[in-house]
Amino acid sequence: MPFSEHAVTAIHYYLVSRKTLLQSFMALAVVLAICSTGYSQSGTGADWTQWRGPNRDGKLPDSSLPSSLKEADFKKAWSVPLGPGYSGPVVVGDRIYVTETRDRKYEVVTALDRKTGNQIWTSQWEGAMSVPFFAASNGSWIRATPAYEDGRLYVAGMRDVIVCIDAKDGNQIWKVDFPSQVGTANPSFGFVCSPLIDGDYVYVQAGEAFTKLDKKTGKIVWQALKDGGGMNGGAFSSPIIATIAGKRQAVVQTRASLCGVDLETGSKLWSQTIPTFRGMNILTPTMFGESVFTSTYGGTTQLISVAAAGGKFALKQQWNLPVQGYMSSPVIVNDHAYVHLKNQRFACFDLKNGVEKWRSRPYGKYASLVASGDKILVLDQKGDLLLLRANPEKFDVIDSRKVGDDSWAHVAVSGKDIVVRNLKDVSLYQWSK
Repeated sequence: MPFSEHAVTAIHYYLVSRKTLLQSFMALAVVLAICSTGYSQSGTGADWTQWRGPNRDGKLPDSSLPSSLKEADFKKAWSVPLGPGYSGPVVVGDRIYVTETRDRKYEVVTALDRKTGNQIWTSQWEGAMSVPFFAASNGSWIRATPAYEDGRLYVAGMRDVIVCIDAKDGNQIWKVDFPSQVGTANPSFGFVCSPLIDGDYVYVQAGEAFTKLDKKTGKIVWQALKDGGGMNGGAFSSPIIATIAGKRQAVVQTRASLCGVDLETGSKLWSQTIPTFRGMNILTPTMFGESVFTSTYGGTTQLISVAAAGGKFALKQQWNLPVQGYMSSPVIVNDHAYVHLKNQRFACFDLKNGVEKWRSRPYGKYASLVASGDKILVLDQKGDLLLLRANPEKFDVIDSRKVGDDSWAHVAVSGKDIVVRNLKDVSLYQWSK
């Protein structure tokens, strides 16, 4: 948060008029406190800067979720109508960034005031498209969740474009149109992969490959996994970064394979075929130690360990269950994976041995999950917000609340604010206990 003029003047006077080391340290503490305060209405908490939150794993520090969803403890602060969209909201300081598809023609990014929901700026480009087959029933609007870093937003548009936007004023800094630049076709189901920022680079599955771009200029550094199997039509999964056997790398799920990729060179470090129906490897691969959990439509639920062996990587399937995942990415709490399945039920798996501990009754077609301590917050596609106990012995519902009616976007949590993006609006809820 910028300093006010009065704060700067006061701090300057304090520093120059006091000579002792102790007083100088005290002044420095005041400066640091002002810098770190940020948005204070809803208490402290990490910004929600990307797909699945600060660490891209759907997990927050302990005490980052409410204890109750009752009206007295959990209130709606505001709601703003939007065009349709499935992108999750991004929350940074005193602003919330959302996307939408407008008039079946434009893709729009809007910055909202976190306190009031008022529009600060909006930015748009032509980019809408129609998706085929059964996916059409879920609409043809923008899908990927933007990423934020260092005052910039990186937004993926449906027609295989990525746009870098100045988060302060909405001005477009650069735009990469993959079909035009690398000669690939538009992805049949649209650009789905949510951008990943690491250091000076942005990583995405776009242009029929896993692609590394310079985040300042948009220049393509390299493209990998072009032969990753089934990339034609665009990948659905979003990558993560993990350190495996001492090697920091990207973990990428293409439409046919689970792969490790060298971040510097783009070389494939390891690969495992993942059987699925029509390449629907959708969920984000999730790390459990140095093993990777995944679950696929038309495939199975499995845990694959990756280890170094003789200068190479060796893979081993730890366990494999005939259980199908779909689009929902899991959260891991105390050696157990909590996931929403293709059959619309929630399930819990013991990651150490692959034992399925329980299944719930059916809910919606999709759910986003956020874990903190022993609690899990779930936003169901039907608009039901569930507060669960991370209990491996049973499906343990603490509380529930209706917050929408078509909620495909990932819920965002920051401080004591919960941001819900329904199909036609975005709302901010605040909790007190």
